[in-house]
Amino acid sequence: MALILMLIGMAGMVGIYLYLSDDLPKITSLTDYHPSIITTVYSDDNRKIAEFYKERRIVVPLSDIPLQLQQAFIAAEDARFYKHRGIDFFSIIRAFIKNLEAGTIVQGGSTITQQVTKSFLLTPERSYERKIKEAILAYRIDKAFSKQEILYLYLNQIYLGHGAYGVEAAAENYFGKTVSELNLAECAILAGLPQAPSRYSPFRYPERAKQRQIYVLNRMLADGFINNQEVSEAIDVKMDIKPRRNWYIEEVPIYTEHIRRYVEKKYGADALYSQGLKIYAAVNIEMQKAARKEIEKGLTDLDRRQGYRGPEEHLSPEEIESFSDELQAAFTDNPLIEGMSTKGVVIDVDDSAGTATVRLGDARGIISLEDIRWARKPNINVAYYQARVRKVSQVLKIGDVILVKLIKKQTSDDMWDLSLDQNPETQSALVCIEAETGLVKVMVGGRDFTESQFNRAIQSRRQPGSAFKPIIYSAALDNGYTAATEIIDSPIVFKDQVNDFTWKPKNYGKKFYGPTLLREALAKSRNVVTIKILQDIGIDACIDYARKLGITSELTRDLSLALGSSGVSLLELVNAYAVFANKGYLVEPAFITKIEDRYGNILEEMNPARKRVVDKSTAYIMTSLLKSVVKDGTARRIKALNRPVAGKTGTTNDLQDAWFLGYTPDYISGVWVGYDNGRPLGKGETGSRTASPIWLGFMQDILKDKPVREFPVPEGVVFSKIDAQTGLLPIPESKQTIFECFKEGTVPTEYTKKPDSIVDTESFFKSDM
Repeated sequence: MALILMLIGMAGMVGIYLYLSDDLPKITSLTDYHPSIITTVYSDDNRKIAEFYKERRIVVPLSDIPLQLQQAFIAAEDARFYKHRGIDFFSIIRAFIKNLEAGTIVQGGSTITQQVTKSFLLTPERSYERKIKEAILAYRIDKAFSKQEILYLYLNQIYLGHGAYGVEAAAENYFGKTVSELNLAECAILAGLPQAPSRYSPFRYPERAKQRQIYVLNRMLADGFINNQEVSEAIDVKMDIKPRRNWYIEEVPIYTEHIRRYVEKKYGADALYSQGLKIYAAVNIEMQKAARKEIEKGLTDLDRRQGYRGPEEHLSPEEIESFSDELQAAFTDNPLIEGMSTKGVVIDVDDSAGTATVRLGDARGIISLEDIRWARKPNINVAYYQARVRKVSQVLKIGDVILVKLIKKQTSDDMWDLSLDQNPETQSALVCIEAETGLVKVMVGGRDFTESQFNRAIQSRRQPGSAFKPIIYSAALDNGYTAATEIIDSPIVFKDQVNDFTWKPKNYGKKFYGPTLLREALAKSRNVVTIKILQDIGIDACIDYARKLGITSELTRDLSLALGSSGVSLLELVNAYAVFANKGYLVEPAFITKIEDRYGNILEEMNPARKRVVDKSTAYIMTSLLKSVVKDGTARRIKALNRPVAGKTGTTNDLQDAWFLGYTPDYISGVWVGYDNGRPLGKGETGSRTASPIWLGFMQDILKDKPVREFPVPEGVVFSKIDAQTGLLPIPESKQTIFECFKEGTVPTEYTKKPDSIVDTESFFKSDM
């Protein structure tokens, strides 16, 4: 009878085995292990600047994983790993008894091989049927694969908390190092995580993590992997748990976001987030930091010229205590440090001492009158020096919640020197391209990426104002004009009979200057002269010329084009100026130098296409003209760079946009400043005052260790002495002569006899406007 029952049981087991194993997945899929891994982006010096992934995994060979880490996982998860055949019946029986006692499944008794099975081949459901399938597959895997191969799969696949899959990603997450650099104490921390990664997180629950670490160390001791002394030493090691880095936000977020969009569009989301691409970017981290620093400084200076917008809120005396308690709770995670900006509440104002006392949670700070003087009431039509603050009480009241910057800690532990702070509402963008290569070394698309991901360097289209004029002047040089051509700066009127509209363009200072040489017209940014040049050479011809220089935005077909009335992106305008710096060549801007797949195959590599679009003599003469803008014109403050530099300011009507575009033989850079909503920047806030200081500070930083270089004179350019007033060859009695550069064959042949004006001012109007 017993034999019959045994045979029936065996037959039942065989039946269950055949039933459950009929549709089991093939274990051969494990031989071709290609899991989802991280795509990494690197800067121009191979520093990591971003990661994109669905599962944060970095696959490493078993030879790179320390033996002690392997032993720690075996001791904690599967002590009989090297003895069983994929299934540990002792563990299963123990778990079965525990589950019967509990009346539910509370313990699995899974081996490392079974965990591999569950991770790769089965769903994570908790049922006896799934456990039987898991056991069958584990047995098959153990027969087909070596223990080392199984351990390799396990240690690279397992989830270890906070988005980390595999031991390499976890080592980076928790300790800021590679897995090969881990010590015994750190190995034990990681090996304690698989049971419950969130419960034993060393970030969130360091005490629980420590207890779990001790458990792992004792298991390693029991299994003979380590001795008592090693256990004691590992327990005494103070854990240096690194806060997990957000590479994407920390380094160059707007740049890497541009790369992310490009790669996803070209190669697809799966390639970007799962296939472990290596993307090598052209960006320079230090230059990017310099740009962000100068933008912050420039926008803060502008903001202070515009005035103080007032406290963020006002508290009653009864509300101050609870507000301060909330602040103090926030400071527990983010302690007060020098240079930090934070909220505080004014608790005392003393005009006789010229100070205000601010409460910062449990700490206190003092703001002096000197650090408040900028805080006049905002009025964009009032000059900065007017209405300055003379008393603290003009600005601050007890109960005001204000933003302050921590300048310096006083002798007392809880007392700080503060300055009144305010977040600028204006925005700025900066692009810097390396000359000749087209490598985009810097792109900043706004003041703070965490507040706005809109990329104002590429996605925005703003009127460039006078910064567009060099395109008109370059077209003029290729249409018979020279740097010494004389144009009459005089009033002109355009009438649109159909729409009953009259346009009377004026120069910035609302003056007219009569006969003006082309060089001076660009240096002083004469609007009327530029309009006359545009009308003479033709609007369509100028638009076609702009297209040659890389301007792709829509351009209006009227004479306001001369004043930069059509919106363009900062990047395309910088690239247009790069044609002058590159001796007439248009080079496609490059953000990426190389992309490799997970196996090291090159998917794409930068091969900059250089296309000559302007004659080298035209490019040099334009550079010479733009050097005059810096030397004698609207960009004189740029002379502080103390090296050869060419550039142009740009300011739009109503002072809505401020620009500066400029270049040296090394780099072409551009800066835009404005409000997103198009508000005026304020009285006197021109490209020269508002944008060029940002450009200057940035270029001073990135060029400080570079040798001074001059723009080389190409073949086809000659120099001749001319009369400074007429632009013609001088006669002996000429009062003032200068040297001017010309294309060969365009040097004036006449002396100071004045020619007819280029434009007949009596009949100069556009009848179809």
